[in-house]
Amino acid sequence: MHEMSICEGIIQVLEEQAASQHYQRVKTVWLEIGPLAMVENDALRFCFDAVTRNSLAEGARLEIIELPGLAWCLECVRSVTITKRYDACSECGSYQLQVTQGEELRIKELEVE
Repeated sequence: MHEMSICEGIIQVLEEQAASQHYQRVKTVWLEIGPLAMVENDALRFCFDAVTRNSLAEGARLEIIELPGLAWCLECVRSVTITKRYDACSECGSYQLQVTQGEELRIKELEVE
């Protein structure tokens, strides 16, 4: 379950930022996650609750912003929506797609005290 290591990385970032930004507690974490990041949101929420115990983010809310997967079709020269890395173009059926959005997994915003 790589969601556990993702959450451990999030806590590490929060602790580093707390030291440099001088905050004591994290109340809410907003994450942007694309469908190509291969993250199971329910597993991530479970792991986040487990990893934040006895940390500056204990009891914090995890808000997930789901981004769409987008790709540029080299064949029909359009931006198309994709849900998996090897989807075909929904317009022309081509597999010559260049992913432009959907691989994201990043902390977008924090609410802190």
